Amino acid sequence: MTDPRRLIDKLWAYCNVLRDDGVGTLEYTEQLTYLLFLKMAHERATRPLKPEVIVPEEFSWQRLLDADGVELEAQYLRTLIGLAQQPGTLGTIFRKAQNRIQDPAKLRRLIHDLIDAEQWSQSGVDIKGDAYEALLSKGAEDIKSGAGQYFTPRPLIDAMVDVVRPSVADTVTDPAAGTAGFLLAAHEFASRDADALDRDQRTHLRDTFAHGVELVDSTARLAAMNLLLHGIGTPTGEPIIEVKDSLIADPGQRWSVVLSNPPFGRKSSLTLIAADGREVREELEIERTDFTVTTSNKQLNFLQHIMTILEINGRAAVVLPDNVLFEGGAGETLRKRLLNDFELHTMLRLPTGIFYAQGVKANVLFFDRKPASEQAWTSRLWVYDLRTNQHFTLKQNPLTRAHLQDFVDCFAPDRPREERTESERFRAFDVADLLARDKTNLDLTWLRDASLEDLDNLPAPEVIAREIVEDLTAALAEFEVVAAALEERSGPASQTS
Repeated sequence: MTDPRRLIDKLWAYCNVLRDDGVGTLEYTEQLTYLLFLKMAHERATRPLKPEVIVPEEFSWQRLLDADGVELEAQYLRTLIGLAQQPGTLGTIFRKAQNRIQDPAKLRRLIHDLIDAEQWSQSGVDIKGDAYEALLSKGAEDIKSGAGQYFTPRPLIDAMVDVVRPSVADTVTDPAAGTAGFLLAAHEFASRDADALDRDQRTHLRDTFAHGVELVDSTARLAAMNLLLHGIGTPTGEPIIEVKDSLIADPGQRWSVVLSNPPFGRKSSLTLIAADGREVREELEIERTDFTVTTSNKQLNFLQHIMTILEINGRAAVVLPDNVLFEGGAGETLRKRLLNDFELHTMLRLPTGIFYAQGVKANVLFFDRKPASEQAWTSRLWVYDLRTNQHFTLKQNPLTRAHLQDFVDCFAPDRPREERTESERFRAFDVADLLARDKTNLDLTWLRDASLEDLDNLPAPEVIAREIVEDLTAALAEFEVVAAALEERSGPASQTS
């Protein structure tokens, strides 16, 4: 039996070798993605029982094994270009693929000593999947690569899935899939009683249960491979991850569960190159007939998109920043619609210091889509405050699943919401009171911040320092939005001469 820890250590050790050549963790994982796929395709094509040819012979693993030196580099490049033209999952994984390993000797060592030495098809989906996901999480820690924006803390994902409770009867989508963390966790939850499932249910779990959309090619290929290594999807089947911009149009399809953490960043924008070579960022207002409001705020647009793609009685859990709770104009309109046309039943106020992107103050909104009604669907909004008097950092005091257990217990996913009880951190707010608040502000707090009163029991200095950085970063982001808006207004006038 292959030891997952040994496999992870082996993969990671070679990443350190390549880092000296300027190959970052995610770039290395990307190259592993190509080579792992080719090796597993080779194992399928050469197995004694029911061999299956997935990759055309001219792009096969054997061609790489037989080549050396400059010819190996050339063959690898031909393989990447050729497979990018293929349909299905194959095309998703190799779309716009490039060789980042410029030393043929190191490429040969990666192929022969690292990949070919293992039997990936026999190591079990958990082992090879866990090894791959461990590399992805290490890539998120590489701050300079910016990869952290694609990662949601796994303890948070698990807690969200534990209360939404996706089953084999569901279809689950993430319109901002990243490396597919939500889809993996949802599939894992729905597969818990796999032995009791019939063939149709197992086929559904493999092929049609999960769906994701990812804008960035390199991230989409990591997601597709992550799913494949966990037994979700097939190499020649329809791609589970679509590479496109979710916000451009209504996809037409509806899903029973949406789990998502849309990208941080307030504005949807397009970077244009002016005639003099200057870069000009043009804000994009997304205009869709299914949207309630037209805005350039990316977070509000993702919220509207999720409201559209959720089927009747479907349920959503979405990570959104604080500004969605209190921003006026389009934000107020959407909050009113959520309270009236949907059942916005629960909100989890997240602590700072848990995301790789700094300065993020966020919440998880849990809501269900309901049929048209003259009465407001939301009667009470339950809010769990995991932020006040909580101090987390990525290194010294990371968020764990245990930190979220009280929230899961208070949520009581197996019981009617009428049976919930209030606690120090869990409180219910009547919808009439919420609608009467200025701008329907849902930025709700009631706990006293102990650090403002108890100076003898302050958090550790490194925690205080990190929280100051978080607050300053958040403030700078807000000032950047104001400054950009002012520059846009004054631009034409200042250019007259």
